[in-house]
Amino acid sequence: MSEFEQVIKEGTKSVGKRARRLLIWLLFLGIIILAGYFAVCNFTYSKGSRAGYLVKVTYKGIVLKTFEGTLNTGGLAINGQGGAVSTNWDFSVWNKEVYKELDELQGEKVKLYYRQKLKAMPWQGMTDYFVYKVERVKE
Repeated sequence: MSEFEQVIKEGTKSVGKRARRLLIWLLFLGIIILAGYFAVCNFTYSKGSRAGYLVKVTYKGIVLKTFEGTLNTGGLAINGQGGAVSTNWDFSVWNKEVYKELDELQGEKVKLYYRQKLKAMPWQGMTDYFVYKVERVKE
């Protein structure tokens, strides 16, 4: 083997090692960024409760099915054109047991306890508000 061929062979090995090392670092960095994104999105931004009349609860979605609901908090709000619109609040539910409880209370006055996430993933729900507890309000 000539000296030129040996230099080419060693250079190829060196470039291959560097490329492999770069690829491993990029993969590691990508995994860290993805894990950080999921952690930030799952962060609870706010926590509270809302009361009103439970309008509906549904199990919907084309590929990723989620439990969704609507609560009428009562009263009317003024929109930008001077008209009145009802104040409905949309929410999602993770727990199937809470969904079943909500299903039995449709049309009744309830108090819902929720957590607001910064960003909901598509498989979690269609809203950023996740109800974890429900109570019937006695009038």
